[in-house]
Amino acid sequence: MKSLKPFIIKVLSCCCIIACTSLKSTTTKPTIVTAAFAKKQALTETEKQNWHFKDIYEDSIPGISLDKAYDFLKDKKSDTIIVAVLDTGLDINHKEFENILWKNKKEIPNNGIDDDKNGFIDDLHGWNFLGNNKGVNISITNYECVRFVRLYDSVFKNKSKEDFYGKDTLLFKQYKSALIKYNKKLESAKQALENFTSLLKEYEKSITTLKPYFPNENFTIEKLNVIKTEDDSLKYYVEEMKKCIKYNITRDWISYKIKWATIRYEKHLGVSGYNESDIIGDDPNDITNTDYGNNKVEGDEDTQYHSTQVTGVLAGNRNDNMGIKGITNLVKIMPIRLAAMGSERDKDIALAIRYAVDNGAKVINMSFRNDFSIHREWVDDAIKYAESKDVVLVIAAGNEESNSDIIFNYPNDQIENNEDFVDNFIVVGASQYKIENLVSDFSNYGNSNVDIFAPGENIYTSTTNNKYLFIDGTSYATPIVSGIAALIRSYYPNLSASEVKQIIMESGVSYDIMVNKPSTNKEKELVPFSSLSKSGKIVNAYNALLMAEEVSKKKKKSK
Repeated sequence: MKSLKPFIIKVLSCCCIIACTSLKSTTTKPTIVTAAFAKKQALTETEKQNWHFKDIYEDSIPGISLDKAYDFLKDKKSDTIIVAVLDTGLDINHKEFENILWKNKKEIPNNGIDDDKNGFIDDLHGWNFLGNNKGVNISITNYECVRFVRLYDSVFKNKSKEDFYGKDTLLFKQYKSALIKYNKKLESAKQALENFTSLLKEYEKSITTLKPYFPNENFTIEKLNVIKTEDDSLKYYVEEMKKCIKYNITRDWISYKIKWATIRYEKHLGVSGYNESDIIGDDPNDITNTDYGNNKVEGDEDTQYHSTQVTGVLAGNRNDNMGIKGITNLVKIMPIRLAAMGSERDKDIALAIRYAVDNGAKVINMSFRNDFSIHREWVDDAIKYAESKDVVLVIAAGNEESNSDIIFNYPNDQIENNEDFVDNFIVVGASQYKIENLVSDFSNYGNSNVDIFAPGENIYTSTTNNKYLFIDGTSYATPIVSGIAALIRSYYPNLSASEVKQIIMESGVSYDIMVNKPSTNKEKELVPFSSLSKSGKIVNAYNALLMAEEVSKKKKKSK
């Protein structure tokens, strides 16, 4: 991260002391939390639904102190800002999102004309980069490793690294890595498809064998136990059906698994020749080819659940006593559709960031991450463009239980020597309410490539059709940080994007606790929680707003 101006650094340092002093004065508790603060009893249902709002000092729950933050903000003046959510389609009719959807006031709805001359026709609420200009949309995309192999196969296939030099050597290495990942995924998908297909055949044999006893297929373990036979085949299928009942395995369940295993094999991995760009109608390797997409930001039931969950965490209605409460309602949500079942395309990411910036977003939430990047330079340029326009970008660390300092994910704000090339990019890992471990076991981590942690496990949020659920993932930690960034920008608009990031990083709460480092290995390694991110902290809304107020005042006085 680049250094802030010297006087701002001094303010931030002083502000950190002020924030901690204020915290001490209201709690008389130390500011570095130990396991002694853990809530010993199980959480109530109400606490479970809102645990991430709680305060570690006052509630013994390692949340973000949002309830306390709103007490601090009472009677303070605020602005409404635009937050872009780059994600799947959004259920724009969900009751949680009434009056928070961004509207392009310069665009006349559905007249087929680009009224505001921004290059996007009828973009009333945002843009969909997963469709064509005829209104056809896609819900499934290739994996990025598939695109990588497809693009470079003719160049690198059956070659060795000695055949290349300079930048081509690095590209060859990336190709080989993508090819290995592709082959592993292909073998796994093929095996899954074969296994589920075989399971369905066995299930149908069970049905046929047991037909004399269950003509209507109304199987129960009690009725199966009544069957007495010396026939080994019948015995076998009786026991198999008992297992199916025990594990809720049905014909419909197996057929569903076969359906998605087939989609993964044929479409995600492109075995059938599936290429989303053929439907979308653009050249994914030409950033100047922008005449694609449409204004259908809502998607359908199968493709809008993720954005609906993410947006609920960020901006669910705080003014009623139903459903959920988001971090803030002082926002207009700009939904930009670029994520489907598969991997996001670099071209769409780059253009979506630019669209959000050009249309007034001050915070951009990106609850996704890819393991490869074909056109990283396009995305990097868009990130730099957002920085030049004073926009905060917040992105998920990912859910692969891996060290992001070793296994890079994209988009990324770091160059090869682990230095940030922008000041406006925040990478978020996931924490949980069980303070004895604190870090979510699925979360990526890294003391260079992950900036801060936020609650991302057992988060209660909205989903499609006005329903709600508990959900896990760094996808849901991300909008918590985006919401805090939005709150800072709403109440303290004189603070820059880089200052907002610095405040979020500096004002988090430190935990002096040993945790299991996320890993796919059975053997777990205990490490300090502080070692898993650059800040070593969990984001804290109350501290961040205290610090923001102090920095804001100092800036005003210095003018």
